[in-house]
Amino acid sequence: MRKTKIVITIGPATSSLEMIKELIKKGVNVFRLNFSHGDHETHQKSIKAIRKASKELKKEVAILQDISGPKVRIGKIDGVLKFNVGDSLKLTKKEEKDRYSLDISYPNIIDMVNIGEEVFFADGTLQTVVIDKNRDHLELKLLNSGELTSKKGVNFPKTKLKISSITQKDIEDLEFGSKNDIDIVALSFVQSREDILKAKEIMKNSNFDPFIIAKIETGEAINNLEDILELCDGVMVARGDLGAEFGVTKLPRIQKHIISTANRMNKPSITATQMLTTMKDNPFPTRAEVSDIANAVYDGTDAVMLSDETTIGKYPLEAVQILHDTIKDVEVEYPYFKEFEEVCKDDAVSKSAVELAKNLDKEALVSFTMSGMSAQTLSKFRPKQSIYAISHSLKTQRKLSIVWGVNPLFIMDKIKNPTRLIYDFVYEVLERKYATMDSRFIITMGSNTGKSGSTNFIRLLNREGMEAVLNSEF
Repeated sequence: MRKTKIVITIGPATSSLEMIKELIKKGVNVFRLNFSHGDHETHQKSIKAIRKASKELKKEVAILQDISGPKVRIGKIDGVLKFNVGDSLKLTKKEEKDRYSLDISYPNIIDMVNIGEEVFFADGTLQTVVIDKNRDHLELKLLNSGELTSKKGVNFPKTKLKISSITQKDIEDLEFGSKNDIDIVALSFVQSREDILKAKEIMKNSNFDPFIIAKIETGEAINNLEDILELCDGVMVARGDLGAEFGVTKLPRIQKHIISTANRMNKPSITATQMLTTMKDNPFPTRAEVSDIANAVYDGTDAVMLSDETTIGKYPLEAVQILHDTIKDVEVEYPYFKEFEEVCKDDAVSKSAVELAKNLDKEALVSFTMSGMSAQTLSKFRPKQSIYAISHSLKTQRKLSIVWGVNPLFIMDKIKNPTRLIYDFVYEVLERKYATMDSRFIITMGSNTGKSGSTNFIRLLNREGMEAVLNSEF
């Protein structure tokens, strides 16, 4: 089974029921809805189609809601503005008639920017420096030649922006997510732990408890990475804005830093942006794109993500196939069984189970898990064996779709007797032909089953053990 997960973004090219079913068959684990585009009606249709396809194929997949956040954009431009090095440009609080004076979506940012700081446009393709400032505008000098069109994004790589990562639109979108049973929420432009706390408070008011992914897109987020990771459930390496903030040459180092920190802190990571950009228009990727995918997998990412390739691309199915095939090939020689200098006490059972799996060469690790955390902790140590997650909760099963190496097999009823729980597991895997009597498992579970955080023992299960369990009396 493939261990690194695949996330794809739904769009016009992939929103039909039949296409979604084909994508699931190709191995998609998580479907992303980008709330920077489309309305609630469009997203609701996609949600219904995904759930229907999942049910018909009897394969659970997760739905990720990516909320917009305070993306700073310029206003409307008539046609195309062309610039040469040394040209001047104004960034204004209010719309002006001057063609080279551009208003922005968050005017108060102008007060936060200082002379000498840089301002980048269109994912960093047009770069400027602030040479003058008054209370109404910034005067910018072009550092390179380029073009600019309406509504392009603006980045302030050296400015500490004091704006909330949650907008009014985001609050409305989160309410929609709550009503539609969304599994995972990605928060855009997170800068500090306070942004995560604010999002959690908003979700709590809506009785909404999704898996929270913090998108790492700014220098401030990198500075606060560990604080952010302590409060969220996972991270996304959002390479578009990171590239604009730091420059593309620094991206590989930053990507490795984010992923390794997330691995150490037991938080899933998604690597995103331009994984297979050329496949928007071409049926084959470049060699560099395939190497990029492979390097992300070697870095330890839990998932890789496609955006334009599957929203407006001509070859979405082919792009997913390339992801799948590349990942599978890397995983032939993947550096399994990770070691960490510091392992917390809560990891002890999972680490011991993985060590047993390595030394005894069992076929799979089985985690009976309420919250999903015990399966996630097994994943942290990157065993070569598959991880089967058994839960009482459908929400938990779907959330685990983003976690490296974890296969959410099926839902089981709450049972307090551990032996009966194992009996039901053995019966189901044999009935569904997921295993045979000659299969060998390492099981982790809690003596107090059905309670989150109670995993405290390991059991080895082979033919003799399965026969004994199946002959048990209850």
